Amino acid sequence: MALAGSITDWDSKTVIGSKARAPTVTKDGAALNAARRSGAAIDTDKKTSSILSTGAGNKIPGVDHAKIAKLDRENEVAPPPTVSLELGKVLQQARQNFKDADGNPKPMSQGDLAKAINQKQTVIQEYENMRAKPDPALLGKMERVLKVKLRGSGIGQPLGGPKKK
Repeated sequence: MALAGSITDWDSKTVIGSKARAPTVTKDGAALNAARRSGAAIDTDKKTSSILSTGAGNKIPGVDHAKIAKLDRENEVAPPPTVSLELGKVLQQARQNFKDADGNPKPMSQGDLAKAINQKQTVIQEYENMRAKPDPALLGKMERVLKVKLRGSGIGQPLGGPKKK
Protein backbone atom coordinates (compact mmCIF):
# COMPACT_ATOMS: atom_id res chain seq x y z
CA MET A 1 0.00 0.00 0.00
CA ALA A 2 1.52 3.27 -1.13
CA LEU A 3 0.88 6.49 0.64
CA ALA A 4 -0.43 9.40 -1.36
CA GLY A 5 2.30 11.97 -1.97
CA SER A 6 5.11 9.71 -0.91
CA ILE A 7 8.59 10.63 -1.99
CA THR A 8 9.97 8.18 -4.48
CA ASP A 9 13.21 10.02 -5.32
CA TRP A 10 15.44 9.50 -2.29
CA ASP A 11 18.65 10.50 -4.10
CA SER A 12 17.88 14.18 -4.78
CA LYS A 13 18.98 16.88 -2.37
CA THR A 14 17.38 20.22 -1.64
CA VAL A 15 19.75 22.70 -0.07
CA ILE A 16 18.06 25.75 1.32
CA GLY A 17 19.99 29.01 1.12
CA SER A 18 22.48 27.96 -1.50
CA LYS A 19 23.02 30.52 -4.25
CA ALA A 20 22.83 29.60 -7.86
CA ARG A 21 26.01 30.31 -9.77
CA ALA A 22 25.95 33.70 -11.42
CA PRO A 23 26.93 33.77 -15.07
CA THR A 24 30.46 34.99 -15.67
CA VAL A 25 30.90 38.26 -17.48
CA THR A 26 34.00 38.68 -19.58
CA LYS A 27 35.23 41.54 -21.69
CA ASP A 28 38.47 39.85 -22.64
CA GLY A 29 38.73 38.70 -26.24
CA ALA A 30 40.89 35.68 -25.39
CA ALA A 31 38.43 34.37 -22.80
CA LEU A 32 35.56 34.92 -25.23
CA ASN A 33 37.34 32.98 -27.97
CA ALA A 34 38.15 30.16 -25.52
CA ALA A 35 34.46 29.91 -24.60
CA ARG A 36 33.53 29.77 -28.28
CA ARG A 37 36.03 26.97 -28.91
CA SER A 38 34.75 24.95 -25.97
CA GLY A 39 31.17 25.29 -27.19
CA ALA A 40 29.89 27.22 -24.18
CA ALA A 41 26.73 29.27 -24.54
CA ILE A 42 27.58 32.92 -25.19
CA ASP A 43 25.05 35.68 -24.57
CA THR A 44 25.67 39.33 -25.42
CA ASP A 45 23.59 42.11 -23.89
CA LYS A 46 23.93 45.88 -23.87
CA LYS A 47 23.17 47.92 -20.77
CA THR A 48 20.12 50.12 -21.16
CA SER A 49 20.06 52.01 -17.89
CA SER A 50 19.83 55.78 -17.81
CA ILE A 51 23.34 56.13 -16.39
CA LEU A 52 26.09 53.67 -17.16
CA SER A 53 28.98 53.29 -14.76
CA THR A 54 32.45 53.09 -16.26
CA GLY A 55 34.15 52.16 -13.02
CA ALA A 56 36.09 54.37 -10.60
CA GLY A 57 32.95 56.43 -9.99
CA ASN A 58 32.76 57.84 -13.51
CA LYS A 59 29.24 58.19 -14.82
CA ILE A 60 28.32 58.74 -18.43
CA PRO A 61 24.80 59.60 -19.51
CA GLY A 62 22.87 56.89 -21.27
CA VAL A 63 19.37 57.23 -22.67
CA ASP A 64 17.77 60.65 -22.21
CA HIS A 65 14.14 59.69 -21.64
CA ALA A 66 12.96 63.31 -21.39
CA LYS A 67 14.34 64.10 -24.85
CA ILE A 68 12.77 60.96 -26.32
CA ALA A 69 9.39 61.83 -24.77
CA LYS A 70 9.59 65.37 -26.16
CA LEU A 71 10.34 64.03 -29.64
CA ASP A 72 7.39 61.64 -29.36
CA ARG A 73 5.03 64.52 -28.49
CA GLU A 74 6.09 66.58 -31.49
CA ASN A 75 4.15 65.82 -34.65
CA GLU A 76 6.10 67.84 -37.18
CA VAL A 77 9.52 67.01 -38.50
CA ALA A 78 12.14 69.62 -37.62
CA PRO A 79 14.63 70.49 -40.35
CA PRO A 80 18.31 70.16 -39.48
CA PRO A 81 19.95 73.38 -38.27
CA THR A 82 21.72 75.46 -40.90
CA VAL A 83 24.15 78.36 -40.67
CA SER A 84 22.73 81.83 -40.05
CA LEU A 85 22.28 84.64 -42.55
CA GLU A 86 24.81 86.68 -40.58
CA LEU A 87 27.48 84.00 -40.96
CA GLY A 88 26.95 83.81 -44.72
CA LYS A 89 27.33 87.58 -45.09
CA VAL A 90 30.37 87.75 -42.81
CA LEU A 91 32.01 84.93 -44.77
CA GLN A 92 31.50 86.77 -48.08
CA GLN A 93 32.80 90.05 -46.67
CA ALA A 94 35.84 88.37 -45.12
CA ARG A 95 36.72 86.80 -48.47
CA GLN A 96 36.36 90.14 -50.31
CA ASN A 97 38.35 92.09 -47.68
CA PHE A 98 41.11 89.47 -47.38
CA LYS A 99 44.67 90.77 -47.16
CA ASP A 100 47.78 88.77 -48.03
CA ALA A 101 50.81 88.35 -45.75
CA ASP A 102 52.21 91.77 -46.76
CA GLY A 103 48.93 93.51 -45.87
CA ASN A 104 47.97 94.17 -49.49
CA PRO A 105 44.25 93.76 -50.27
CA LYS A 106 43.73 90.60 -52.28
CA PRO A 107 40.13 89.35 -52.55
CA MET A 108 39.88 85.59 -52.12
CA SER A 109 37.58 83.53 -54.35
CA GLN A 110 35.48 80.64 -53.08
CA GLY A 111 37.85 78.26 -54.84
CA ASP A 112 40.91 79.81 -53.16
CA LEU A 113 39.30 79.51 -49.72
CA ALA A 114 38.26 75.93 -50.48
CA LYS A 115 41.85 75.03 -51.44
CA ALA A 116 43.20 76.69 -48.30
CA ILE A 117 40.98 74.54 -46.04
CA ASN A 118 41.08 71.34 -48.15
CA GLN A 119 37.40 71.35 -49.07
CA LYS A 120 35.35 71.56 -52.25
CA GLN A 121 34.13 74.90 -53.56
CA THR A 122 30.52 73.71 -53.18
CA VAL A 123 31.03 73.55 -49.39
CA ILE A 124 31.92 77.26 -49.33
CA GLN A 125 28.91 78.03 -51.56
CA GLU A 126 26.60 76.16 -49.17
CA TYR A 127 27.94 78.14 -46.20
CA GLU A 128 27.47 81.46 -48.00
CA ASN A 129 23.95 80.49 -49.15
CA MET A 130 22.95 79.34 -45.62
CA ARG A 131 22.26 75.76 -46.70
CA ALA A 132 25.15 74.07 -44.86
CA LYS A 133 24.96 72.31 -41.54
CA PRO A 134 27.39 74.10 -39.18
CA ASP A 135 30.62 72.16 -38.65
CA PRO A 136 32.79 73.61 -35.86
CA ALA A 137 36.00 72.09 -37.25
CA LEU A 138 35.38 73.55 -40.70
CA LEU A 139 34.44 76.95 -39.24
CA GLY A 140 37.66 76.89 -37.24
CA LYS A 141 39.70 76.29 -40.40
CA MET A 142 37.95 79.17 -42.16
CA GLU A 143 38.56 81.41 -39.13
CA ARG A 144 42.30 80.72 -39.24
CA VAL A 145 42.57 81.40 -42.98
CA LEU A 146 40.35 84.52 -43.07
CA LYS A 147 41.49 85.81 -39.63
CA VAL A 148 37.85 86.64 -38.76
CA LYS A 149 35.73 85.14 -35.98
CA LEU A 150 32.94 82.94 -37.39
CA ARG A 151 31.74 81.18 -34.22
CA GLY A 152 30.34 82.36 -30.91
CA SER A 153 29.16 85.81 -29.90
CA GLY A 154 31.53 88.11 -31.79
CA ILE A 155 30.92 86.90 -35.34
CA GLY A 156 32.72 89.16 -37.81
CA GLN A 157 35.30 90.47 -35.34
CA PRO A 158 38.95 90.15 -36.38
CA LEU A 159 40.84 87.37 -34.66
CA GLY A 160 43.64 88.45 -32.38
CA GLY A 161 47.13 87.11 -32.88
CA PRO A 162 48.63 84.35 -30.80
CA LYS A 163 48.44 84.80 -27.03
CA LYS A 164 51.42 86.57 -25.49
CA LYS A 165 53.32 84.73 -22.81
